[in-house]
Amino acid sequence: MASASQTLLRPNYRERRNIRELEKAYQAGNKKPLSDLLRAWKGIQELDPKEFDSFFVIAGYHGEPFRGAGWGNPQWWGGYCNHGNVLFPTWHRAYLWRLENALRSIKGCEHVALPYWDETDQDTTENGLPAVFTSQTIELDTGETIKNPLYSYTFQEPVWDNLSFPAIISNDDNLNIENANPNYYKYPGYETVRYPFSGLTSESKQEQAEIDAYNASIKKLSPADITKALNENIQYWLVDPQHGTRQKYEECLKAPNYTVFSNTTSAMEWNERNLNVKSWGESPVPRKTSPEAIVPLESPHNDMHLAIGGFNYPGLGDANTSDAEFALANGDMGENETASFDPVFFFHHCFVDKVFWDWQKAQNATKDFDIIAGYPGTNSVDAQGPTPGVAGGTWLSMTSALDPFKKGDKPDGPAMTSKDVIDIESQLGYTYIDTAAPLRGAPMAPLPDAKHYAQVNGINRGAIGGSFIVATFKEDKDGKRSLLGYESILSRWHTSGCANCQNHQQVKTFVPLRGVSDGDLEEGSGVKIVPVIMPRLNSNGSMLVGGAQTPTANLGIIKTATA
Repeated sequence: MASASQTLLRPNYRERRNIRELEKAYQAGNKKPLSDLLRAWKGIQELDPKEFDSFFVIAGYHGEPFRGAGWGNPQWWGGYCNHGNVLFPTWHRAYLWRLENALRSIKGCEHVALPYWDETDQDTTENGLPAVFTSQTIELDTGETIKNPLYSYTFQEPVWDNLSFPAIISNDDNLNIENANPNYYKYPGYETVRYPFSGLTSESKQEQAEIDAYNASIKKLSPADITKALNENIQYWLVDPQHGTRQKYEECLKAPNYTVFSNTTSAMEWNERNLNVKSWGESPVPRKTSPEAIVPLESPHNDMHLAIGGFNYPGLGDANTSDAEFALANGDMGENETASFDPVFFFHHCFVDKVFWDWQKAQNATKDFDIIAGYPGTNSVDAQGPTPGVAGGTWLSMTSALDPFKKGDKPDGPAMTSKDVIDIESQLGYTYIDTAAPLRGAPMAPLPDAKHYAQVNGINRGAIGGSFIVATFKEDKDGKRSLLGYESILSRWHTSGCANCQNHQQVKTFVPLRGVSDGDLEEGSGVKIVPVIMPRLNSNGSMLVGGAQTPTANLGIIKTATA
């Protein structure tokens, strides 16, 4: 018989589970849990696009359609999302809560909780995305077959980047796109795409014809082969034992405080100080110890956006060049403007939020944590620039508004803050159920300590249109390259005009030089450490946005001091 303490009722939290558990239950004959989730998603996607709970409204909070000062002024970011600053985890936690509440607003789906896609489990590393995201149609528990709402979203209204799209809205609200430059314009009826497709549109007839021809060539492949290409790319990104995204997820749990755990800007500053680099542009100071570089949660998060959104894994020989097999792949997950319109965005971020909660539990920070005041990554101009309603130069703290999310989840009212989303159970009413053991992959082997690091810097994000990768290679005497590490930069198409973030557009990263010996770094060894920027390219090898020439990066080697 159970003891009295064992029979105490557990608080009634919504349980967010691995979506593979819902899939396995469906395959075993219990179709209702997954069917209810699908009904909820179908419901919010079909709501009037002006309704508070509609998917169009909620997806549009992240980037496009732009609003506030950023609607027509390139000095500002027009989306509400926070990236590259300390509000990244907490803002997205509130975002998921808003989406989950919308799902529960659909009649008969009041009990639904948002599942997470565990990007590190064995099924993912061996097979890629769960099948529920790649099936175009799906049968519900009633026997009805529906268009799968997790496969894609079809736009009910247009969105565009007004900074590069001098559109004219006529009196009858019809969009006139004559003479427009809509790099990420989405027209009503546009259906979101993932790797290996391209979702770009262009004012240039030649460029649009090229994109259309590329997509037509992909459509000649069977649905199974298209899914295979996507899944294989995801697997490449995840499974590399030294550089893969799965390894990054494990490494980020070691971050010593919330500030450096939360975002790339703060983590790079921490690494710069910890590795004894005086300042960027100066020679590194040799260090007598071998501390590990911090990996922030935002780093593996960025990787998966790019993996699904159209970038080949950088360790492949011809990755992200005009000669790559799917060179023009450009899915909606790949840039901040439209990432959240792909339904998989929310399952990806639900896992990111779970890793956030795992870090909180490991750090005994489920009831409270704080932000290091004045640290890089704590100002509104850091990285992406200010969001709507936030002045440039504003210091970010635990009481900064997480707009547009409101306390009580109403359209109006006081804004939520990071203090309102610390404890997911007592404050937000949900909890995470860990993946069952048979699904979970074995822990990855610990990485060997890095004796030396490369610092890659001097990259102006404003000169590069869209997201990109900073990869670092070891090049031997024969010119053969092997990947040492990479950093994914999730960005947007137009950042060059952001006067409120120009001093914070520089990208910097640290790469542990595992597999590089002391002798390799000696002058005359014939071995080179080579940083490579991998941006969005067109078929002739030029950048899609930003100019023909891909910028270069600066490189410094941080060596362990000799005795």
